[in-house]
Amino acid sequence: MPTPVDVVEALLFASDTPLEAERIRDVLDLESVQAARDLVEEVRNRYQERGLMLVEVGGGYRLVTRPELAPWLVKLARARTKQRLSRPALETLAIVAYKQSVSRPEVDAIRGVNSDAVLENLLERRLIRITGRKDAPGRPYLFETTREFLVAFGLRDPAELPKIEGDLVIPELAAEAAPVDGEAQAQQDPGPGGAQQPAGS
Repeated sequence: MPTPVDVVEALLFASDTPLEAERIRDVLDLESVQAARDLVEEVRNRYQERGLMLVEVGGGYRLVTRPELAPWLVKLARARTKQRLSRPALETLAIVAYKQSVSRPEVDAIRGVNSDAVLENLLERRLIRITGRKDAPGRPYLFETTREFLVAFGLRDPAELPKIEGDLVIPELAAEAAPVDGEAQAQQDPGPGGAQQPAGS
């Protein structure tokens, strides 16, 4: 007969997203969230000195491979088609991550080019999302990173982003007056077809 720890282990293995303690409590009909966390810790103990480990990321728990096994996983990945982010996409994603919530004109002002195509690409990949509109001329959309972003980069929350020196300052431009339909500026961003860089995690 499977034990509750067996069930939690199976749930973690089968889930394609981080599994929250609240969800574990509901599935197992436990008396509290703490009881779910205790079971998670028992699973964590099972994986001591194993190839997998249990981590907390994006507000939940998931089973991942140990970092020291990366060289062998890289060899495996070389035979696969790897999803990549362009350099403009990584640049734009970094701005959204550090300045969220941030509007498209603000992203354009920092980068110096139109970012419509790149933002659309990041929205399609669900790495960013629209959170509302800014109270400014044109009512531009506001963007912030998503849970998928946290999972992809192995972060619990945005506070775990690497610290940067100084402040990311938005240049003083008539940026907020720019039309929300994204008329092309004189210098157009190369978009998703730019220089290829791997999406890190």
